[in-house]
Amino acid sequence: MVNEHELPVVDEIVVVEGIHDKQVVDLAVKADVHVLGGDRIGQRTMDVLRRAVRTRGVIVLTDPDGAGERIRRRIDQAVPGCKHAYISKKRAASAKGLGVEHAAAQDVRAAILGVRKSPGDTPLSTTSTGQFTQRDLLEARLLGCQEAAARRMALGDLLGIGYGNAKAFLNKLNTLGVTREEWESALERLQTE
Repeated sequence: MVNEHELPVVDEIVVVEGIHDKQVVDLAVKADVHVLGGDRIGQRTMDVLRRAVRTRGVIVLTDPDGAGERIRRRIDQAVPGCKHAYISKKRAASAKGLGVEHAAAQDVRAAILGVRKSPGDTPLSTTSTGQFTQRDLLEARLLGCQEAAARRMALGDLLGIGYGNAKAFLNKLNTLGVTREEWESALERLQTE
């Protein structure tokens, strides 16, 4: 267990869905945490987050489920420039349920420290960031085969971009700055695991 005085300090504001999520984040890192309190996000909250992006930065950490992804997309569309932390379903599951609140502090810490920038923060260059296509997914057996969903889940964990169906996964590859080098490395690791 990490001592409170040894926790990594995160300058950005971490945005979570609920108070129990905040409690786990507080065990993982030293950060200011903004609790949304559910999936209804008002204009005032969006205004606060826009200001925070300009002044300190924002890390969005939502549950790895449909509702969490909808909240993430809504924030990302209304508040450009957010960074994204992802916890896999496997790491966020317990006998009590699925969500950030059920994840171990070390997994939350790893997710926050391994954040991905949104597309507005990272200029896309053809040399470092590959524009991925459906062909890439097909060749990597992430689309069009029986094990595709499980492979996308595992690869999303390795890349730190979370899970998605084929269309959503392709979008994440292209918008979260995944490089060809990261892609190749993650595919190699996926083959050995």
